Amino acid sequence: MAKQTGVITLTGRVGRLSFYKTKDGYLAREKGGVSRSRILNDPRFARTRENIREFTDNAQSSKLFRDAIRPVISKIGDRRLAQRLTQTLMQVLKSDELNVRGERKVRDGDWSLLQDMELNQGSSLGSTLFFELQAVDTASSWDLALPAFVPQDMVAVPSGASHFKIAVTAVGLDFESGTRTVVTDSTSVLSVLDESPAQTLSVDKTALTGTHYAFMVSVEFIQIVNGSEYSINNGAHNAAKIMGASTAV
Repeated sequence: MAKQTGVITLTGRVGRLSFYKTKDGYLAREKGGVSRSRILNDPRFARTRENIREFTDNAQSSKLFRDAIRPVISKIGDRRLAQRLTQTLMQVLKSDELNVRGERKVRDGDWSLLQDMELNQGSSLGSTLFFELQAVDTASSWDLALPAFVPQDMVAVPSGASHFKIAVTAVGLDFESGTRTVVTDSTSVLSVLDESPAQTLSVDKTALTGTHYAFMVSVEFIQIVNGSEYSINNGAHNAAKIMGASTAV
């Protein structure tokens, strides 16, 4: 792969070369010489076919997971989040000890590898909320105990934010059927100027279906002008973290 330099940049094809634009700049590559039929049938490409099968499972699993947590990540300004989630789920797939290479599945890997993953690389939950988060995993619910706190002292409030809210979200996934369920609970919209009372947020685990579960905590900053809510800087300061990940037994 070559990088284009100079005043004039190209897109499209010129002979065997394809020119295209990415977020890393203008690149160029030569058309590949191995046919699809050969890759699918030639014994020398057996390892490639194994990789393709695992990449396919990873891509499908990543999409299902992203779709499930859409209510959370739609408010996050991390443009590389999809790539990071795919990479993390590939680690889960590679931890599968049940199936041979080429047949490994995300659903059979170590799902707990997702735990503690930050969903906004530019604004971690720990650098946004400065008080201890006490999450309790019971047989029927995930509970998050929030202490009483003064936002100006215990929250990294971005410039322009007048309010914020903290939420807990739980998802249930069934990779075989491709289905998902989501349950969420949140504080009311809180002023950055007023003390926040102690409270507990809770999500009902029994409302979830599937074989794989994840529990997230998120904080969203808001500016309220004449009664209307506006996101702060396209979610660049919003934070979210996967606090727990488990499978059905």
